Amino acid sequence: NVIVENVAGAGGIVGVQRAIQAAPDGYTLLVGVDSPISIARFVTPSAVRYDSLRDLAPIGMLNAAPMIIVARPGLPADSFAELLKLARAQPGKLSYATSGVGTVLHLAMERVKTQAGIDILHVPYKGGAPIITDLIGNQVDLAMLVTVATLPQVKSGKIKALGITTPQRLASAPEIPALAESPELKGFDMVAWTGLFAPAKTPAAIVERLNRELNDALASPEVGGKFEEQGAMLRRFSPAEFGAYLRKEQSDYAEIVRAAGIKEQ
Repeated sequence: NVIVENVAGAGGIVGVQRAIQAAPDGYTLLVGVDSPISIARFVTPSAVRYDSLRDLAPIGMLNAAPMIIVARPGLPADSFAELLKLARAQPGKLSYATSGVGTVLHLAMERVKTQAGIDILHVPYKGGAPIITDLIGNQVDLAMLVTVATLPQVKSGKIKALGITTPQRLASAPEIPALAESPELKGFDMVAWTGLFAPAKTPAAIVERLNRELNDALASPEVGGKFEEQGAMLRRFSPAEFGAYLRKEQSDYAEIVRAAGIKEQ
């Protein structure tokens, strides 16, 4: 039997802390996401009393969801190149929405702004649903959102897709360009991910077994196939590969937060 305990609080920080304090016996695991594990320590250092690289044993990545820049239907830009031209003609005038300060969505758009040399105003929301509503209603110009939750509105023509944040186009939406195809964003690669972790000091044999079971499930059409149908990507990492990915990601995120001056609110 598996008991799922949803631990709310501080954008996931409370849940991560609870998992870190659990016995390292392989029976208490954490399904965690990028924000409390890789970003929060840089944006809200006063609230984070752990080092995820030290205090968690990475097992594997459940899925990775590319992010997508979407635009209101009335915006006079139908491609990322046209968006750059528009933004450069009126710096600071356009707005973009995300689901909050210090989220991976916020960091992704700030990296786009830095690399492309554009100035767009961030408008943080509380959740993705009101963003879609305001985009459709032409109340906000742009948004950085997760593809999994956004593709239905794009495919129905209610909002415009300008680019996704992975180097390759999505198999489920090949008509949407990758931002990395733009000369300004060559090599651009950021995703929102969900991963599986154990408390540090969990025996390596247990971590390896859980990794094998996870990757076997992701290889099946019932699990991995469903993720891919929804626009997610599968990265069947080993524990060591996932750990290396997290170390590089946190180094990158520290620099984005510093360069953009992102601070807790």
